[in-house]
Amino acid sequence: MATMIEENGPSTHSEVSPSSQARQKLEGLLNKNMRIRMTDGRTLVGLFLCTDRDCNVILGSAQEFLKSTDIFSQGEPRVLGLAMIPGHHVVSIEVEADSLEDTQRFGANR
Repeated sequence: MATMIEENGPSTHSEVSPSSQARQKLEGLLNKNMRIRMTDGRTLVGLFLCTDRDCNVILGSAQEFLKSTDIFSQGEPRVLGLAMIPGHHVVSIEVEADSLEDTQRFGANR
């Protein structure tokens, strides 16, 4: 039992496990814009919808940018829509700063 519920809310004496902290972080990233670089040099940009234990990632409204020196200055992106990126092909994941700022502002207004 990780959290005990008391009349006035959750107990402050209970410890939060590292796995629940990681889960909360992931949940905080849901519906945020992400940029995922893949092993073949492509970059996908879209909304983070879900992941699984194998680190496969599902992006919504995804766009594909081909490998080049400056990926956002060359050509039009290819619109993919819903995309699944196998975890073993993920090189890096970035969350757009605007998405994180919106989350922080929302949390401050609570």
